[in-house]
Amino acid sequence: MATDIVEQLTNSLAKTGVVEVELSYKGQGRKLDDAQSVEEMVKEIQDFDDLQALRLEGNTIGVEAAKAIAKALETKSKFKRCYWSDMFTGRLRSEIPPALNSLGDALMLAGARLTVLDLSDNAFGPDGVKGIERLLKSTACYTLQELRLNNCGMGIGGGKILAASLIQCHKKSSAEGAPLGLKVFVAGRNRLENDGATALAQAFQLMGSLEEVHMPQNGINHPGVTALAKAMQHNAGLRILNLNDNTFTEKGAIAMAQALKHLRSIQVINFGDCLVRPAGAIAIAETVSEGLPILKELNLSFGEITEEAALAVAQAVKNRDQLEKLDLNGNSLGEDGCKALKDAMEAMNIAELLGSLSDDEGEPEDDDDEDDDEEEDEDDEDVDEEEIEEEEEEEEEDESNDNKLSTPASTSRPPDVSSFLSFPSPDKLLKLGAKRAMLIEQQVDVSDATKTAEAFLKIASVYKEDNNDVKNAVLDSIDALLKKAFATPSFQGYNFVSSLLVLLGLLKSEDKVKPVLVVPGHLNALEHVVRQDYFPKDNVAVLQAFLSRNNEALESCGNARNSLQSTLQRVRSED
Repeated sequence: MATDIVEQLTNSLAKTGVVEVELSYKGQGRKLDDAQSVEEMVKEIQDFDDLQALRLEGNTIGVEAAKAIAKALETKSKFKRCYWSDMFTGRLRSEIPPALNSLGDALMLAGARLTVLDLSDNAFGPDGVKGIERLLKSTACYTLQELRLNNCGMGIGGGKILAASLIQCHKKSSAEGAPLGLKVFVAGRNRLENDGATALAQAFQLMGSLEEVHMPQNGINHPGVTALAKAMQHNAGLRILNLNDNTFTEKGAIAMAQALKHLRSIQVINFGDCLVRPAGAIAIAETVSEGLPILKELNLSFGEITEEAALAVAQAVKNRDQLEKLDLNGNSLGEDGCKALKDAMEAMNIAELLGSLSDDEGEPEDDDDEDDDEEEDEDDEDVDEEEIEEEEEEEEEDESNDNKLSTPASTSRPPDVSSFLSFPSPDKLLKLGAKRAMLIEQQVDVSDATKTAEAFLKIASVYKEDNNDVKNAVLDSIDALLKKAFATPSFQGYNFVSSLLVLLGLLKSEDKVKPVLVVPGHLNALEHVVRQDYFPKDNVAVLQAFLSRNNEALESCGNARNSLQSTLQRVRSED
């Protein structure tokens, strides 16, 4: 009777046109060293007329065996899918590149058009990437949709080779009218670090077709995360973003939060164990509350998130109808914070979405050493200010002596932008003359977001509400500088905002950047900037979130702070 059922099923499949196109040796544990060891496999490949997929996972293949298999693949023009993960166990690293080159060359010779290339769990390092470099640049990969290289130990070097290969493939395929449209990229546990991730980000941005990106455990810090964030903005169809166990910190998290605003198709966000911290979590919460309509999973576990930030995240997801899971485990909520979070979720009738909080780290302890460091920084800042005042006095004395020594026919020293930016004063700004805005924008490297933020604060520091000449000079100079910056393609606006927050003392820096002494002019100028068309409205919410928090850095600027907060609220409501 069972035979009859099988026969009926076979006949039914035949009638519907379903044809077997895959040959599988998956998990057989074969040790294939030479041509003789694969004779049977080679014959089966040769006899399979319409072969489209070959599974070799879980076997170990030597150079000569790979050459024999490759020879059999040379005639398989309909071949599409390579499932070749975990097939070099026990092999020398030097054996892997020639084996991969043989297989890749065979597919190119056959005229194959690949859709899937899976080489995960082969630990072949940068040399292994060189083994597929030729294949990746060839016509065989113009149609590639899935590239899976998980746990391959590529390192920075391998990441750069891979990125260059993908960029070349996209360039060549575009020239033929069918650009590479990779949909799935998997490269977890590869030690890509910042340089490898940044190189790949360039390829991702160029393709713009990604739907899934999985890059957990790669030692990527905020510069690499920021580069990936910028690239993700250009992949509007992205559904799954898994960067678990990399180190975002606030800078990376804020950059990624801004990128997510452009990804309305996103369904799964896994930033677990990424150290997003409270500021990063709040920025992500802002994005979630304003968009991401089909979000299903949000993982912000083990990120040193505090109660306040966790509650902001909970509030943000309350209207996400398709959300299935919110993971905030392993953070720093404390017992009371965990209870408050659970109560808040229950009050919003979404308690079932919250995962376990069993690994909560407890409320963060006050770091006495950190406080001592901050006190030392403040002392250093006082010394620096005294030194600056002394240098300014010496500079003014020099100018006075120069004037005394000059003859009536001589001219005064020309305006010096460097002097103003080193030691800002209202008088120096005015003395730069009518072309001050142009001179300043020429002096500042606007491709560097941090340098631009520093220049902005220096100009804004001389702002005077009761002196129209100075006020207008400040605002004109700032407008010229920031218009140029935001119009520069390489300028990263979210980096500018995060640098600004660090310099204002509203965001803790991983790089131990010393905050400036905040004066009302900084906030007055910023209030002007957020109303301008050149300033991205995406950044307004981030500024508002930080300025709404109690912070000692702004205590001396109460009126300016309140005015800026009102303007930020008004700009957001108008948007």
